[in-house]
Amino acid sequence: MNRILAALDVDSRARALDLASRLRGAVGGFKIGKQLFTAEGPAIVRELVECGDRVFLDLKFHDIPNTVGGAVRAAANTGAWMVNVHASGGRAMMRAAATAAMHAAESASVRTLVIGVTVLTSVDQAVLGEIGVGGPLLDHAVRLARLAQSSGLDGVVASAYEVRAIRQACGDQFLTVVPGIRPRLSGQDDQARTMTPAQAIEAGASYLVIGRPITAAADPRAAAEAIGAELVTA
Repeated sequence: MNRILAALDVDSRARALDLASRLRGAVGGFKIGKQLFTAEGPAIVRELVECGDRVFLDLKFHDIPNTVGGAVRAAANTGAWMVNVHASGGRAMMRAAATAAMHAAESASVRTLVIGVTVLTSVDQAVLGEIGVGGPLLDHAVRLARLAQSSGLDGVVASAYEVRAIRQACGDQFLTVVPGIRPRLSGQDDQARTMTPAQAIEAGASYLVIGRPITAAADPRAAAEAIGAELVTA
């Protein structure tokens, strides 16, 4: 199983499809986030799905339960393999998301996975304090992961630094999707909590979301294959 999800953080269909064609077979799927989705809408999701790709629709829904349920249902109808919501939206919101995905699956061949965002990888302890969250960041991430699991979600998005503790709290079947992955010799940019691909997998990550180290490389496919090789030998 290829655990790499390449982040198509571009703003045009042409660029996204070019990257997808170059990376197909070297990665396990593609992440579409706010930038590409805002530029191209759900059509780009459907287009990649029709090519046989797994698409993680990374829109981080966070709203009242009814609104989030409707958004997840619409996302599932694009054929997205996985979508996410903010776990900080609470139990009722996450249950609405899980229920919407289940109902959408009644008319589809597979159920869209729903995962909860715990703490963004750009956030550190100081930022948590700014927004009024007390206690250690690790404890907060694990608490949100437990809440997501008890609300019926399939997993969480979390930094690699929290994955081991989340695995211990929620078990091996609970998915952990890890952004903030930076191969050796790669810059850290705006991510505060990063690890190498091998370190993240060793910590217990189910999937790695990797953007700029692949998509901004001179040869994106070679970059993806090099990371894949690192994981095989890890």
